[in-house]
Amino acid sequence: MKEELSGVVRAAKRLAEEGLVSGTWGNLSIRLGKGSIAITPRGRALEKLRTEDLVLVDLRGGWRGSTAPSTELRLHLEIYRAREDVNAVIHIHSPFACAAAVAGMRIPPVLEELAQLVGGSVEVAEYAPPGTEELARNAVRALGSKNAVLLSNHGAVCTGRSLGEALLTCEVVERGAKVFAFAKLLGQPRVLDEDEVQLLSRMYRRYSMESERDI
Repeated sequence: MKEELSGVVRAAKRLAEEGLVSGTWGNLSIRLGKGSIAITPRGRALEKLRTEDLVLVDLRGGWRGSTAPSTELRLHLEIYRAREDVNAVIHIHSPFACAAAVAGMRIPPVLEELAQLVGGSVEVAEYAPPGTEELARNAVRALGSKNAVLLSNHGAVCTGRSLGEALLTCEVVERGAKVFAFAKLLGQPRVLDEDEVQLLSRMYRRYSMESERDI
């Protein structure tokens, strides 16, 4: 478990370094076995995170640690309960993903890596106040079987089979949002069709099973 928790700290610092989170706005978690997760604490800037700050939470919501869990604990728990394939959840507040969330505009699969990692477009969940059960339910509904979702007027949530994959998805979603915004300024963006998306997604799954990703 020690190495898994250290990985969360490394990922948190990378998110801060890349500008995908700001101050205490942003959180991440990993699944620990089938019945519990480790999540970042409430009110702690991710660049200052230490392994001892992480909070252990069972999937029913009970927790133990020196600090309270992130205010978005409900969001993380609902995703883990709904998706057995998800082993890491990252909530970011990156500029271009936030811009799309504020505009209420889904990010279509305009890049191959979006199709590969997300599995199609990044949809926008219906607005609900942060930290609420309603937000968590809306996010899970809009996420479906994909690996990323936008939270209206809020930010984005990215998931993965591993922490490394979830982190990579965050980077790809932010880049995809940026490219889509600029492409719209230049003209009409070409969006990959469903057959192309499914092909690219299958290719990525096969490739990633052969070469494990880590941070």
